Amino acid sequence: MKINRIMAKAIFITAFSLLMISLSGTLPAQVKLPALVGDNMVVQRDTELKIWGWAVPGEQVNIRFRDNSYQATTGSDGKWIIWLPPLEAGGPYTMEIAASNRIVINDILVGDVWICAGQSNMVHYLELHQERYTEEIARANYPEIRQFLISTSTNLEGPSDDLTGNWKSANPKDVKRFSVVAYFFALNIYEKYHIPIGLINASVGGTPIEAWTSEEGLKEFPEMLNTIQKNKDTAYVNSTNRAALADQRKRARKKEEDKGLTGPIPWYDTSYTPGNWHNINIPGYWEDQGIRNLDGVVWYRKEIEIPQSMTNVDAKIELGRIVDADNVYINGIQVGSTTYQYPRRRYAVPPGVLKPGKNILVIRVLNQFGKGGFVPDKPYYLSAAGQTIDLKGDWQYKVGEVFSREGNFTRGISAQNQPTALFNGMIAPVTNYAIKGMLWYQGESNAGRPEEYKRLLPALIKDWRHQWAQGDVPFLFVQLPNYMDVNYSPEESNWALLREAQLKALDVPNTGMAVAIDLGEWNDIHPGNKKPVGDRLALVARSHARLLRARRLPAAIPCSK
Repeated sequence: MKINRIMAKAIFITAFSLLMISLSGTLPAQVKLPALVGDNMVVQRDTELKIWGWAVPGEQVNIRFRDNSYQATTGSDGKWIIWLPPLEAGGPYTMEIAASNRIVINDILVGDVWICAGQSNMVHYLELHQERYTEEIARANYPEIRQFLISTSTNLEGPSDDLTGNWKSANPKDVKRFSVVAYFFALNIYEKYHIPIGLINASVGGTPIEAWTSEEGLKEFPEMLNTIQKNKDTAYVNSTNRAALADQRKRARKKEEDKGLTGPIPWYDTSYTPGNWHNINIPGYWEDQGIRNLDGVVWYRKEIEIPQSMTNVDAKIELGRIVDADNVYINGIQVGSTTYQYPRRRYAVPPGVLKPGKNILVIRVLNQFGKGGFVPDKPYYLSAAGQTIDLKGDWQYKVGEVFSREGNFTRGISAQNQPTALFNGMIAPVTNYAIKGMLWYQGESNAGRPEEYKRLLPALIKDWRHQWAQGDVPFLFVQLPNYMDVNYSPEESNWALLREAQLKALDVPNTGMAVAIDLGEWNDIHPGNKKPVGDRLALVARSHARLLRARRLPAAIPCSK
């Protein structure tokens, strides 16, 4: 009898547990907020604000903010929106959001919020330019200048509901990830008006304008609409990319034939004895030095004398820019590598790599098309213990591999370059968030289609204003700077034509352009002198946006627990 009672009790407990598990799916889910709505956020002053999120359909959501309460009931889709009245600049404030759970958001500021978007020249952050802006980084102590850095995200099927990222303030550590252009824009505005500034950074290198425009915004571009529809078919996208990957693997196997890597002794090894190497100059492209029509791998080699004082200490090798990819070896040890042409080559050389006397430098350069080699008018040196050795001048070279130009390869679908993909992933989730204006630095990836850009840029401006539903908010953009060789022949330049397209976009009301043609570098698509770009955008903002000095308000009383 006792055993039966024990068994019955066990059966009851098991049945009750299963019942609770089955009912758990119907219990109220916790309220969830978008990534933008969180600690340290900056919200837009002088306009109605949306606070939104998700919960169980039909659930009541309550907000307490500055001693006022606001409510909403979740719709059948699980979404809710609560409108807050306009606020003057101020803070910090605390906000409590409660449903079946409770969320407290701390350190909220009210000021001006700018969406900062585009490609790599908007992406470039202060850490990439820390040698130029060392003092500015060290002085960055502006808790009222904040950036929300959106992680790169694409969506080929439709607009996303949320994204990933977080708010950071401008201090010497976190400011290193701030967009250089956006930071100096914000600093210029802040120092004049003393209002909190929020920067929402949505930018991805090498991306075309159509990737940032919604499907609705591209309705006048039928070919792009056709591409958008095809890309919604995941089977089509996956099969195309599988075929492209197979081709890439074939090419990767071919690259393994590089004689510098497949011989008995690798060419970077200190035991290798060079034979049949030829003279070449660094910097410079090999096509300009008698090596014609070569796409492939070229090895560079140089012997240098190192004094005792430069050894057993931290050293640095600066190799300007290399087109396209490189592996750098010193005395048989790889000290750095880069897979594409745009980054500056600054590699740390650990203590012990450099030896007193003869040292062997070997650089493997891989070039897929166009001119390959070392970009002129860039720094090339080795430094340690306050001493510098110039690396410009005569080197030896030998060809490791020549890539075949025959055959066609399947081109994969790069999501970030597809029409509307970045809008869906990085802009659509932001459009509920009230802003002061928009900053745009893009055009390089569309330079080959300047006539089309005359239509695409106004289409983007119209589209974003429609998506935010805030009227003709200021849309400020950066003119493409000077780039590439000076050409005195009276021929058309796509970059010049794209600048003309940008100029024509000023016909759209409440737009402004920061002139930057004098701020470029002929040999670098990423010019380093970015502070003037931010300053000029700030000057444009002063004439297009209603910027007023803040009237400081007392901080809100924290919500009671």
